[in-house]
Amino acid sequence: MDTRIQFRVDEETKRLAQITAESQGRTLSDACRELTEELAEQQRKIITHDQWLTEEVNAAFNKLESGQSKFVSHEEANLDMEARKMKIRNKAKK
Repeated sequence: MDTRIQFRVDEETKRLAQITAESQGRTLSDACRELTEELAEQQRKIITHDQWLTEEVNAAFNKLESGQSKFVSHEEANLDMEARKMKIRNKAKK
């Protein structure tokens, strides 16, 4: 089911927006619909990412609670990251 969205703008803003939309071969309603759909898609991506992140955090806590976690020092993590970066740089050079 489609929903109607209404909002108010001054006449000059509406006139200029209509001119721009028409110059692009569409109506002002089309432009507003497209913007609304783009905003909704952005929010869908945020929701999807938030769900993924929540799952990852929960999995990490589950791993911690089950004793399957392995902690590394800050120095070890930095060394590992540098090794990974070097590997990527070496692949890029080839």
